[in-house]
Amino acid sequence: MLLRGNMLKHSLLKRYACATTALLLLGLGSTATAQNAPSFMGPIEGRTTSSPAETATKNVLALNSMMFELYDDAAKVFQANILKNHPVILGLFTGAGGRFILYRPGMAPLEAPSVPIVYQLLKSVGHSTMALTEIVAPYLDNPDNQSWRSAMSAYRARMKAAVDGLDATPMPADWRDNSRVILENNIAFMDDCLTKGSISSAALQEFAKKQSPLLKRNIAWAAQTQVGHWMKVIGDWKTMLGSDWDKAYAASNTIYVARQNNILFSVLAQYFGPEAINHRLMLIETISFTSTPEDMLTSLTRIIADRSVGALFFGNYYLMDYELMGGDARAAVIAEDEKRGMKPFLPPAVPFGSKQWPTLITPGPGPTSLADVP
Repeated sequence: MLLRGNMLKHSLLKRYACATTALLLLGLGSTATAQNAPSFMGPIEGRTTSSPAETATKNVLALNSMMFELYDDAAKVFQANILKNHPVILGLFTGAGGRFILYRPGMAPLEAPSVPIVYQLLKSVGHSTMALTEIVAPYLDNPDNQSWRSAMSAYRARMKAAVDGLDATPMPADWRDNSRVILENNIAFMDDCLTKGSISSAALQEFAKKQSPLLKRNIAWAAQTQVGHWMKVIGDWKTMLGSDWDKAYAASNTIYVARQNNILFSVLAQYFGPEAINHRLMLIETISFTSTPEDMLTSLTRIIADRSVGALFFGNYYLMDYELMGGDARAAVIAEDEKRGMKPFLPPAVPFGSKQWPTLITPGPGPTSLADVP
């Protein structure tokens, strides 16, 4: 039965291929025979033209398109080889304080326990105040527009429910007290706006001034909870891996606003050390807060695989970590500036394989943390 089934499948595929070929020949045949096509080909029939230059251009550009197809196929092999020979740690951003996964050769992935729920509670309370600005900001000093009232009333009900149940949440007493004051201040501000039927800039600024020191405390406690948890997790994993730690790779993801002082990357750096940065420890920028483990592994695989290409063709293992045309483009920018009488404005040239942090590191005046903000 299996043999007959395979023969039938082969026969159907062959017939499908022949039918498809016939349609292509009818639809894409020479212009000399196109006028003789059957009437049922009318809806899809049409003459196509391509100059020799257009055809040649398409043929050359197709090489680049096919390169990506070939790379995808090869990347599956590269990724399997990396995971077979190296431990890999992924640190992924989540609203729950992050997600860490350890891949060990020949073993199932190990997912770390989540950050304690108190982190999310503190963060949710803090965000509740931030969310109020989304309701009021478009309607400041505009009493004629009352379209904000329904959203605020609904949010106030949610806020009141949170306050009423706050004592049952797993928080230390002083953290709970601080959170309660934040939520009660939110409710008082909303009640004032609803009663007056307007939202003034002065009232919003006064509200922000009152909430700021309370929010700073919640943010500090949330950071301490998150960092303390992940420091223990990564420390335990380093002990577990033993000597294999020295050949482990790690990566965390970030979007633009979270790259500076990135928490997950900073925790990893404490255990990997300065020499691993941009070598075995990488910060991968993305366009969204969250990335899948599969996407992260794909990015990590490409970085590692491209290094071998750079070493093979150009004799430098880290060259492909950088914009390949960047050096020549830099020279071109300087030349173009000179033509236009402009002074070049470019960052310092750094060597391939730099171990500096992949975020801003140049010191200067001004606050660098919430603690520095008056």
